[in-house]
Amino acid sequence: MSRIGKRPIPLPQKVTVTINGQHVAVKGPKGELARTLPAEVEVVQQDNTILVNRRNDSRVARQRHGLSRTLVSNMVEGVSQGFQRRLEIQGVGYRAQVQGRNLVLNVGYSHPVQIEPPDGVQLAVENNTNVIVSGINKEEVGNIAAQIRAVRPPEPYKGKGIRYAGEFVRRKAGKAGKK
Repeated sequence: MSRIGKRPIPLPQKVTVTINGQHVAVKGPKGELARTLPAEVEVVQQDNTILVNRRNDSRVARQRHGLSRTLVSNMVEGVSQGFQRRLEIQGVGYRAQVQGRNLVLNVGYSHPVQIEPPDGVQLAVENNTNVIVSGINKEEVGNIAAQIRAVRPPEPYKGKGIRYAGEFVRRKAGKAGKK
């Protein structure tokens, strides 16, 4: 049995879950999320907890058991608290700013790079070098953060670029000087 899949999901106050067959809708103070889960699992609500059980012991059912439980858990956490990813920009003259909803990055190219977030994802900038991506859908928040990082990933020689907060970038030694 999946260790993650068999753990119950506690429901916080002000969060309601609607289960209609394989379709699960979660509503909370921050918003509403819905997802259709695979047919190999079933979702049951007992009091203030949600249980995700698999219908049989087939290989596919075992694979999807823990995944489905984590997806439902992330929906519950998203509508109650939300998710956030922080990125840091390092490099001389590199900076970011928000224009309307869009993020404008000046990271060493001949032109500024604009990133438009989807609905439900907010972008904020602190001190021109710290970008905060927040929203209720963990998948969308992570995808937008990865898109921003992909504009100028950190390079190994000087460490310039966009990195996740707390990310360690292995540095390489430069060229050996002439003797």
